[in-house]
Amino acid sequence: MPQNDETTRRRASLELLRAEASDELSAVIAERLRAGEDPWDFMEDLPTVDELVVLILRAENIAANGGARPNRARHYRVLRQIALDYPPLTRAVWRLLGETESHRPWDAVVQAESR
Repeated sequence: MPQNDETTRRRASLELLRAEASDELSAVIAERLRAGEDPWDFMEDLPTVDELVVLILRAENIAANGGARPNRARHYRVLRQIALDYPPLTRAVWRLLGETESHRPWDAVVQAESR
């Protein structure tokens, strides 16, 4: 099934995507706690469940496009399409698009600017 860079494949319900993201965040938190990190030091740096869902959907889109890293315009279109496909994620999408000076190391904007 051909797919252009502006569409995302609806692979699961939003509830399932959120459950998967919540499980992933729980695993990350547990791993960092076992490593002896103080939760006060790292919790605000972690994405929210909805932000992680958006990042997972974005990663799937990148993989479907042969792994090519998106430029800023494509990044915007992909995230905007995610918001259109999953309206409850709109706030998370706009938070990710609006953070031009993010302190979060997982943020795509931070990663793109550090290269």
